[in-house]
Amino acid sequence: MSANPAPGFRNNPDKVITLEPHDGTVTVSAAGTVIAASSHAKVLSEPPYPAVLYVPFADIDFSQLEKTDHTTHCPYKGDASYWSVKPAGSEGRNAMWGYEAPFDEMADIRDHAAFYPDKVTIETS
Repeated sequence: MSANPAPGFRNNPDKVITLEPHDGTVTVSAAGTVIAASSHAKVLSEPPYPAVLYVPFADIDFSQLEKTDHTTHCPYKGDASYWSVKPAGSEGRNAMWGYEAPFDEMADIRDHAAFYPDKVTIETS
């Protein structure tokens, strides 16, 4: 039995969310400042939503971020925390999110974060 099971999967057992390694590198920048660069990102697929790249915290420059009090809840992943990207100014408010204590089924996104592509530049190679 899980210690922190996701109520979403319990209520909707046919829901499928996959997490796979990204084959290549990911660079996130704003106003010419690199915020994150990683060759260890993960691709989260949750149809019908677009795939999202999750970057390890270790590959993110947190000195360029400011944690906000904004949070959201996903019944499959858990509670998300948000950070603003300082070099992006007001456009970067709540531009990055991560699940610091995800539900057990999504534990592999712990210590990873994702960025809104309309608030920062995300490049892959």
